[in-house]
Amino acid sequence: MTANPVLLIHGFASSFALNWQETGLSYLLEDAGREVIGVDLLGHGDAPKPHEPSAYADLGARVVDALPADGHAVDAVGFSMGARTLIDVASANPERFDRIVLAGVGENLFATDGTSSEAVAHAIETGDGGPGGIAALFVQFASGSGNDPQALAACMRADRPPITEAQLAAITTPVLVVIGDKDFTGPGDRLASMLPNAELKVLRNVEHFATPKDFGFIDATLEFLGAVPA
Repeated sequence: MTANPVLLIHGFASSFALNWQETGLSYLLEDAGREVIGVDLLGHGDAPKPHEPSAYADLGARVVDALPADGHAVDAVGFSMGARTLIDVASANPERFDRIVLAGVGENLFATDGTSSEAVAHAIETGDGGPGGIAALFVQFASGSGNDPQALAACMRADRPPITEAQLAAITTPVLVVIGDKDFTGPGDRLASMLPNAELKVLRNVEHFATPKDFGFIDATLEFLGAVPA
């Protein structure tokens, strides 16, 4: 039987090229004989970059469009915003996914206060994240090549409700939750416990933005997907 393609979904202010090609994960998967499906979410990479928050209400649309037209199931890896989007898509289309890796998400998925998102959006627009803190990190990361600050701010302001228990219950496929012990989105215990068939991998001394390039994350992902290169 042919192994599933692997769908890779990047994080906020990143792209398929930055999160998955630059870190080497996409090439390692290909070396293991897996087809890689790369997605650039709206506002990122080579995707259109509208400036209206309403345009970003359904980030999962581009993920659904990238699924195989023949209905074949895929394995999937999502980081940060990509993991949040993957939950939306997989909970609505569970039959399209066999194994899922959710990285860089945890308690943040259940937050109901949008204040922090607005603060980050404003910081990205103005280029001023203040003296340190999470907003400053996002400003630094968003200043990367090819990013449109207005599009990223609009994406951050889009209305996305917290993940629900019903959504997580719908994802019965095996899931690996990976999060660094220094990640501001964590911990990941509640997320892993609410998924019907999940295991949790905690990366030691790893912060949020370092996760995609961390060897512990890469090794755990390849092993979980059965895609260790020969």
